[in-house]
Amino acid sequence: MSWRTRLLLAVVCGVAVASVYAGQPVLAAMGRDLGVPAGSLGGFVAAGQLGYLAGLVLLVPLGDVLDRRRLIAAHLALVAAGAAVTAVAPAAWAAFCGLAVAGGFAVVVQSAVAFTASISPATERGRNLGIVTSGVVIGILGSRVVAGVLAGLWGWRSVYLALAGLAAGLALLVLALLPADVRRGAARYGQALRSFGSLFGRPLFLGRGLIAFFLFASFGTLWSGLALPLGGAPWHLSEAQIGLFGVAGLAGALGAARSGRWGDAGHARRVTGIALAVLLGSWAAIGQLPWSLTPLVLGVVLLDFAVQAVHVSNQHALTSAYPGRTSTVIGAYMVFYSLGSALGAAATTALFEATGWSGPTALGAALALGALATWAFTAGRSPR
Repeated sequence: MSWRTRLLLAVVCGVAVASVYAGQPVLAAMGRDLGVPAGSLGGFVAAGQLGYLAGLVLLVPLGDVLDRRRLIAAHLALVAAGAAVTAVAPAAWAAFCGLAVAGGFAVVVQSAVAFTASISPATERGRNLGIVTSGVVIGILGSRVVAGVLAGLWGWRSVYLALAGLAAGLALLVLALLPADVRRGAARYGQALRSFGSLFGRPLFLGRGLIAFFLFASFGTLWSGLALPLGGAPWHLSEAQIGLFGVAGLAGALGAARSGRWGDAGHARRVTGIALAVLLGSWAAIGQLPWSLTPLVLGVVLLDFAVQAVHVSNQHALTSAYPGRTSTVIGAYMVFYSLGSALGAAATTALFEATGWSGPTALGAALALGALATWAFTAGRSPR
């Protein structure tokens, strides 16, 4: 892969995933504008995640059937449409619909990752996956910073207008700049769907998938609920200030950029275990939020370092084990990601409403412990 191809695919991942997560630092503003109560604000994030789940099942397997370059461009155009609907939504139901559409076609991320894995030499697959998936982390965390700034200047709707423009422009660039996706003997759509379902009976896949479920539920517990305590007493931070916490998360995630190379060297299992232990420890610092922001920043760095390291290691292990159906295996794996993220988003806002920050902290730590226990018992199994 050329550096230009890696960079373009990383940007595609970043913009697509931002359409799902950019609303997190402005949830309170969206709720006030659209008449949604505080205890239901997680529904905005959950709508995108549930759309994402539907896309993983129905759309991602198309990558093993159709030209991935054209598929990526088409999905980006539909992400732009969903973001535009959200930006002009007159009521909550329209915003939910727009977010669900944008989330459904944001699975272009998985098509980009599968495209990367399929055209990478085996000795460079982990490195290339690490670079391209860094775009996912930049999109998730960087969008919080940008969304906070844009919302402070022009309101929350400007965030989705900007995303719509970026996604539409990228669709054109993909057609012009990505290399041709030439394949022989591509599967039929029905075969791809059956292959998708069969993966859920494979021990290696299930182990890595369950780790992802707990991992991203813990991740979603932090990032979907963080704006609520920071915006209230005693901190009373603005949307722009809350968005700046994404910088800390971004620093942590980019610190794990070498995790793909560790996978190329045969250390994927060990890296996963160490990173999950770091994830569990990060919640001890995150739990100090009601009293101090300094340990919170440290906890955010550690949590996002751990999440990125585990995520890259998981995808490296699975695409190496199933090289002939990279789109299908990545899409099926990300079902666990989507379910976990939706659970974290919905549970954290409800828990915070009932218990304050102690409830999300306990939930995030319990989910991290679940991921570590799953790794200990299942992650070392072979594909067969």
